[in-house]
Amino acid sequence: MKNLVGACMFGQSGGPTSVINSSAAGVFCEALKQKNITEVYGAAHGIKGILNEEFYVINEEDPKELELMKYTPSSALGSVRYKLKNYEDDPTDYNRLLEVFKKYNIRYFFYNGGNDSMDTCNKVSKFMKNSGYDCNVIGVPKTIDNDLYGTDHCPGYGSAAKYIATTLMEINLDAKVYDTGLVCVIEVMGRNAGWLTAAAALAGYKGLGADLIYLPEIPFDVDKFINDVKGVCAKNGNKCIAVVSEGIKTKEGKYVGEFTASSTDLFGHAQLGGVGAMLANIVKEKLGVKTRAIEFSLMQRCGAHLASKVDVEEAFEAGAAAVRFAVDGETDKMVIFERQPSKDYKMKPVLMPIEQAANTEKTVPLNWITDNGTGLSQEFIDYALPLIQGDAKAPLEDGLPRFAKLKKVLVNKK
Repeated sequence: MKNLVGACMFGQSGGPTSVINSSAAGVFCEALKQKNITEVYGAAHGIKGILNEEFYVINEEDPKELELMKYTPSSALGSVRYKLKNYEDDPTDYNRLLEVFKKYNIRYFFYNGGNDSMDTCNKVSKFMKNSGYDCNVIGVPKTIDNDLYGTDHCPGYGSAAKYIATTLMEINLDAKVYDTGLVCVIEVMGRNAGWLTAAAALAGYKGLGADLIYLPEIPFDVDKFINDVKGVCAKNGNKCIAVVSEGIKTKEGKYVGEFTASSTDLFGHAQLGGVGAMLANIVKEKLGVKTRAIEFSLMQRCGAHLASKVDVEEAFEAGAAAVRFAVDGETDKMVIFERQPSKDYKMKPVLMPIEQAANTEKTVPLNWITDNGTGLSQEFIDYALPLIQGDAKAPLEDGLPRFAKLKKVLVNKK
């Protein structure tokens, strides 16, 4: 609905990234300029902060600190993994949200996250509409997994891909200095989509990559893996670097990491991890060669010191565009990136119905996976290379990054 006048609410959800705060800065900086937006709020820990009536008054923040958010990793407002039940099963949370929205005259709602977060955003949007409460709802994409449907890529992916490729190049140089054999098995995040693991191919583009890359899109066979490693070792003096996704699955569809997992998260996803160490142990046992398991873990998503300038700027623009779209009357949509047909890389933010992104995963095209499931094609390199360009870092104080320091003034409950 156009010409809505009232407050806006922004929340962050799911796993953080090195640029999620840049999207927040985009939302806040743009919202503070809009005459139809009377107050700007930031929810503490996403949707739970709204339910608990705990959110921050962004109008009270120093504009310089909001600008520094562009270069500050993690979720400055606090993130959350909280799944709204279907309204038909339990309307409690929805009624509470409506109560809070009415109390603070919230007419614009922006939610920043990945697949599960867009599900939350979609549910809130549909409920507000069915309740007759005018509120424009826009999803702001975020996920290092790059698996949101509909968008060319996701804010957060470029920086994570740059971290993976750069770190792999450094490991490649370090792991091959001795005249003795060594097999490195590197575990990269990614449950069902192998975009992050595929980023290892960017290191190979510079001649310092992995010998073998395994994505979850291709069924994983341990015996084949051992034979692949054995073949590389035979050619390279018992030296091999293999990069595996934490989400690799057997042909039966079981996560290899589930053999070492013991719990699930609130959305029912298996808590994966340890697959790299497990495979390294198998290689050591089967081939009798020295092995080392390396798990990139959280560093993939918080490594702001290797952030892509393209990623930082696009993340900011995604947030700012969301506000402009909402003020223009758009609702029930998610901002997506549309790559423009031109010689030079250009991206345009456009909108897509949010329900199309909710709980839908975009995987790596199978025709981009080569070398019998152990490599990536030039098409992937051409796709990913523009996303990791440029350098964007926080200013330094005493040789260390100066990250944003928000006042986080809690709303005065009416």
